[in-house]
Amino acid sequence: MPEMDMERRAVLGGLLGMGILGSGGDAGAQAVPAEVPEDVKASLAPTGVLRAAINYGNASLASRDADGALSGVSVDIARELGRRLGLTVALVPFDAAGKVTAAASAGVWDVAFLARDPVRARDIAFTPAYVVIDGNYVVPRSSAIASPEDVDRPGVRVAVGARSAYDLFLSRTLKHAEIVRAGSTPEAVALFRSERLDVLAGVRRAVEGAVAADPGLRLIPTPFMAIRQAMGTPAGRPAAERALAAFVEDIKASGFVAQALERHGQGDAAVAPPG
Repeated sequence: MPEMDMERRAVLGGLLGMGILGSGGDAGAQAVPAEVPEDVKASLAPTGVLRAAINYGNASLASRDADGALSGVSVDIARELGRRLGLTVALVPFDAAGKVTAAASAGVWDVAFLARDPVRARDIAFTPAYVVIDGNYVVPRSSAIASPEDVDRPGVRVAVGARSAYDLFLSRTLKHAEIVRAGSTPEAVALFRSERLDVLAGVRRAVEGAVAADPGLRLIPTPFMAIRQAMGTPAGRPAAERALAAFVEDIKASGFVAQALERHGQGDAAVAPPG
């Protein structure tokens, strides 16, 4: 058995008795909050309430209705974690992933749902991914761009949501194209249209919405990246890091994540592999 696999199994086994993990086979439905060690509870929720940052700018994982109510896969996972811990969950809304990252050291959230990225990892401790989502390009229907490889050329301007996972990724990988940033995904869509930019980059579900609303646009079907969504906690909370990592592995293995994706109609996302 590989060393890392043995270590993960040991962590899972140790946390099973804390009420962090489910009993398996039923997506955690039978998990009952147990006595959680004080260091774990204090690390996960130092205020006594589990504050979960929800980025409703990522339409694949969360949304916010006209009344401000939040729903989606991220919300379901946050509430499941709170239920297993026996803690009240407070949802903290954000309209862009970059704003969640910027608030990591502000003491306003305890757990978050973000794509793993080395820049973000300076301030946030990430779990393994629980979902993988495609990042895709959209172009004007008349554009000669036909594949992700066609984008990285001099003179091509790409609209992105600032500090999003795909902004961070494209900032490292695009060598010739120009990145034009907006504050959030809807603002990036508006900028793409108003400035007549060449390419719009984003989470597949979000950019598909732009295409559906404008017959003058088309989706580049081949993804330019796989966005690995994970849970995270502010750096410096080792007990929280261990508990969240084990929790994520459990909700993947038990089917909780798959059921949440199905429940919210997210067929464009896939459950991440173990570890």
